Amino acid sequence: MQNKKFLTNREREIFNLLVQNMDTEDIAEKLCISSKTVRNHISNVIQKLGLKSRSQALLELIKMKEITLK
Repeated sequence: MQNKKFLTNREREIFNLLVQNMDTEDIAEKLCISSKTVRNHISNVIQKLGLKSRSQALLELIKMKEITLK
């Protein structure tokens, strides 16, 4: 499960912005997508990881080295 292709490029991009303390609306505006699309990407990652929240997903993705703190 811990391969380089675990996250899509867009999922990685969104979680890297979340770790920079951006909210859903900020991310949507920055990426020129709807906030619903941002939430869908976040939900997909949470589901892939078998977790219940975006904060749990952030912690797990950092541990997996899928995203980094900047």
